[in-house]
Formats: sequence, structure tokens, C-alpha cells
Amino acid sequence: MTGQKTYVVEHLDPECGPWSTLEYIAIVKESTDAGARFCLSSAPRGLDLPESLRTCKGLEIEHRSVEDVYQDCKDRVCLLDPAAKDELSPKDGHDFDIFVFGGILGEETSELRKKGFTGRRLGPIQMTTDTAVRVTRMVIQELSKHPWT
Repeated sequence: MTGQKTYVVEHLDPECGPWSTLEYIAIVKESTDAGARFCLSSAPRGLDLPESLRTCKGLEIEHRSVEDVYQDCKDRVCLLDPAAKDELSPKDGHDFDIFVFGGILGEETSELRKKGFTGRRLGPIQMTTDTAVRVTRMVIQELSKHPWT
């Protein structure tokens, strides 16, 4: 059974710079327009978001980690991971409801991988966070509607 899609960015930084702010604003707008949720997880309690982001309708902030938030539905979580052996495909829209981004080249992705989250890759080219979420949403929510998938 598939449900509403949720796109999660692990935000471990103690601040949110101008570039991240622009990316997150784009992600929350595009996600909500597509009927999906967007969440920043692992957000430090003292994280001071710029007003332009803080006031975005649909932005969810979670201080707990992905592992804690989704421990009861781990099988529905897909970790976007450049080290994964399988590419993301429209079929994954039927298998997963939560798609996690963050730490693409950092330690957080490898830690989540070690904890048993299923991984998929978006190909060999590193993308900005908003582009990675956009490509994932297009594959999962748009391409999965076609009869050939």
C-alpha cells in the first residue's frame, strides 16, 4: 500500500545559509504543489531559520533523526545513496513512501546505510539538494503513473 510521499532532508548543520534556504524554499513549494510533504530532520534545536523559510507553508521541522522518526516503517523509507547498487525507478514509488536526502558525500548517509535503510541512487552525477529531490519526485510521483512502469 502506498501513501502520501514525504521528502526528508537531514539537516545537521547548526545554521541555514542563503543557498540552503533557497533550496529548501523550492523543495517545500514543489513538494506541497505535488501533494507531498517536506521535512527537515535532525534539525538542531537552536536552528535559526530565515523568516522566508520559516514562514513557508508546508515546511515541517523535526529534531529527531530519520532513524527515530521512521523506526516503525523502515521498510517504506528509501535512502538516496550514491553508493547504492540499484538506480531509483518508477517502481520505487510503489515500494516506498519516504525518501531521505542528506549527507550525500558525508557520514550520515553511510550511517543510515549501516542501519538497514534501503538505498537507491540517482546516477553518477552529484546534484544540488533541490535538484535531487525534484528528480526523485518526478520519477516517483510522475513517471510511476504511466502504464509502462
